[in-house]
Amino acid sequence: MGYSWDFTPVLRAMDLLLLGLGNTLMLTALAFLLGLPVGIALALARLSRHRVIAWPVGLMVDFLRCTPALVQLFWLFFALPRLLPVRLSPFGAALMALTVLSAAFVSEVFRGGIVSVERTQWEGARAIGMTSRQAMRRVILPQAVKRMIPVFLERLVELLKMSTIASTISYPDLLFRAQDIAQATYRPLEVFTVTALLYLVVIAATSEATRRVERHLARSGEGTVH
Repeated sequence: MGYSWDFTPVLRAMDLLLLGLGNTLMLTALAFLLGLPVGIALALARLSRHRVIAWPVGLMVDFLRCTPALVQLFWLFFALPRLLPVRLSPFGAALMALTVLSAAFVSEVFRGGIVSVERTQWEGARAIGMTSRQAMRRVILPQAVKRMIPVFLERLVELLKMSTIASTISYPDLLFRAQDIAQATYRPLEVFTVTALLYLVVIAATSEATRRVERHLARSGEGTVH
């Protein structure tokens, strides 16, 4: 017996799906933007000549990158209130978990970008009297950031996909709204088909922007860092 598709209930609830999509994009954007300065700080700490700084930071970054994001989210939302007098909302817990994860991955991108800059650039900066901080700020970082832009966009896409974990603690993102609508309309196939298409449109647009940036950098002679 064939299945009879009916997208009418989904179209009637389209406003809820779009609200959920807006919440997803807001959560992803905030986590990415908040993770950038933290990621820069972690990258610089990992590049420190002092092992007492570089080693613990490196261990923490590796731990965050190697543990499942869902486990980190559950720990923040369920375990942290038992250890500290704090109670995070679903949005707060999701934002914190994704920000920390974003910072860990961004730190590796920054570190790779800085290391990719030729040693002669450091030597040239020092030759004209710059300190290490001045060389980093005026010479190294501008070159490294240009190479890292496409990778940042790729990480943004990954973070968007990963943001779906927020639905597990009842944050009203796109996936959470889709689950509610599917239960109310008894049309899970139609609901999740439309949900997948919404994700596809956003991710495809971001991926296309990444390809355009990569082509532009390739024409200008700049490489990218992975």
